[in-house]
Amino acid sequence: MTKLRIAMVAGEASGDILGAGLIQAIKRHYPDSEFYGIGGDLMCAEGFVSDVPMDKLSVMGLVEVLGRLPELLSIRKKLCLALIANPPDIFIGIDAPDFNLTLEQRLKSAGIATVHYVSPSVWAWKAKRIYKIKESADLLLSLFPFEAQYYQPTQQHVVCVGHPLADLIARDHHLPDARSNLNIPSEGKVVAILPGSRSSELKYLAEPFLGAAELLQQKFPDMTFLLPAANLKRRVWLQQLLDEKFPDLNIRLLLNQSRETMAAADAILIASGTATLEATLLRKPMVVAYKMSPLTYAIYSRMIKTPYVSLPNILAGEKLVPEILQNDVTPQRLASEMQKALEDTAYQSHLNVRFSEINKTIQLDADERAADAVISLLKQKGVITCSRP
Repeated sequence: MTKLRIAMVAGEASGDILGAGLIQAIKRHYPDSEFYGIGGDLMCAEGFVSDVPMDKLSVMGLVEVLGRLPELLSIRKKLCLALIANPPDIFIGIDAPDFNLTLEQRLKSAGIATVHYVSPSVWAWKAKRIYKIKESADLLLSLFPFEAQYYQPTQQHVVCVGHPLADLIARDHHLPDARSNLNIPSEGKVVAILPGSRSSELKYLAEPFLGAAELLQQKFPDMTFLLPAANLKRRVWLQQLLDEKFPDLNIRLLLNQSRETMAAADAILIASGTATLEATLLRKPMVVAYKMSPLTYAIYSRMIKTPYVSLPNILAGEKLVPEILQNDVTPQRLASEMQKALEDTAYQSHLNVRFSEINKTIQLDADERAADAVISLLKQKGVITCSRP
């Protein structure tokens, strides 16, 4: 029976989800396969061996990366040398393009088959990255159907697999009962507060998000607020912030459970990122916000080519949900937009229809499609010469 050795690198929580699903799908065909590299808790739960904690790679922003650059370069160099010295059958870089594409390029030059899972946002900024991606990856797995067209100039091998979150949420039969599972009364408005999982996101978004919750509570005293922490470290930090600055806020601080939190909510105040896709798939009204260091924003804002920053608006090709950025991220502005999202029933109906349409385009059994594409590449490279078990 074929025993595959697959190296992978995931840089953040969303990549950990993708990696875990891909490992599961490959194991269904090749159960003795070994997986190692850098990954998170979900990947490790599937038998993945992570040589470096994934948190080491979880840093966002140009300015923020500079302080961590020597450490990141050292991690990448050591990993690259180790993989070239003892080559895996294939390397799969999951998102984290600044880290993974250079690593993939070096491994591909050394004769190792490479896959990049998740198309970088070449349609939004740095379009010329398609040429580096061609040099780095034998195969690109994209999440969204519209992305393939941007790689036509390089004839990149692209396979659209859809998004695993669409499959996961469709299969999760507990989500409709999220309120009762979280012991929340069925009556009364519930708002989910998701200021992000990275420390840099919490630094800029946690206080204005919680300040908006305070303002909403003044208008709606019976409103319940839910705040899921990404891990124990973030929970301790958020609890301290609540105790010091928001002691009177009627909010429940949860550990993990972000999806259940969103499913239980009537509306969501959320940081721009993958979580907004979950909110879309759950068909929830939301207000999207993001803030970063002034210098990083000044650089990014000149590079972005798309009119939208949030996934629901990008996928819809129109402004479905409010996007509040940088200096506009104030408690007053956030609370005002949230009130509209909670009270406008016609708007809520429109969102439900459009979000359902988006769901149909990306619910494609992503894990299995991704595994099939990886296995096909391994056959093409001669690594797998027999039929599947």
